[in-house]
Amino acid sequence: MPASLGQLKVMSAIERGQTATLGGHVERCEECAHLRISYNSCRNRHCPNVRPLLPRSGWPSFFLSVEVLSRLFRRLFLAKLVAAHDAGRLQFFGDHVHLADRQAFTAYLKPWRRAEWVVYSKRPFGGPPAVLAYLSRYTHRTAIANSRLVAFDGERVTFKWKDYRAKADNRYKLMTLVVHEFIRRFLIHVLPDGFHRIRHYGLFANGGRAENVARTRRLLKTCWRHRNRPVMPTASGTVSPRQSRILVLAAAVG
Repeated sequence: MPASLGQLKVMSAIERGQTATLGGHVERCEECAHLRISYNSCRNRHCPNVRPLLPRSGWPSFFLSVEVLSRLFRRLFLAKLVAAHDAGRLQFFGDHVHLADRQAFTAYLKPWRRAEWVVYSKRPFGGPPAVLAYLSRYTHRTAIANSRLVAFDGERVTFKWKDYRAKADNRYKLMTLVVHEFIRRFLIHVLPDGFHRIRHYGLFANGGRAENVARTRRLLKTCWRHRNRPVMPTASGTVSPRQSRILVLAAAVG
């Protein structure tokens, strides 16, 4: 079966990537003045050389320290909150009605400007490597990584593969294929044009995101409007204010 146009484009991009054809840049060590030429990647999402993460060697393990990021987020968040208050986009109810006043709102935020904010998430059960490994299977993983390529003698390619049916100690095995069969299997993983690996669902689905968000905001306003209304009678008696708000939202959705 002949290769499709999309598959030919992928092969062409991979052949030109990491070569002088696409240009590059010179890296210089500040300590020993050693020079290294790094050629540009083809930036094709199927290329094994396109990586979502930088190697840790020689680079810090984080972009910003937790303390710096915490205070930066605190300043930006409070600034946006004050701007929303000045623009009249915040509403206050019940015991917080007095915060509609600018001075009262500023005084209310004052303790939060000195508090230390937590900006990182709780550690997952499997640890960060497990989370990244799970996501990489669906986002930035290519058909085969360079690290799995073991040998090439001009006619055959030897690479590592993982047998999930075997026990943990014997899962990693070697396979050797002729070049044409290796390329054929690689091209099977080339995605068709217009195919998205990551899609948004629910409120933020691209097809109706603007309409969904606008409708959600209308429903939230409806909920607040009915918050202090009397409870709604039913055949079995009365329901709580929270249940009445749910009924109001259900009626609005319906």
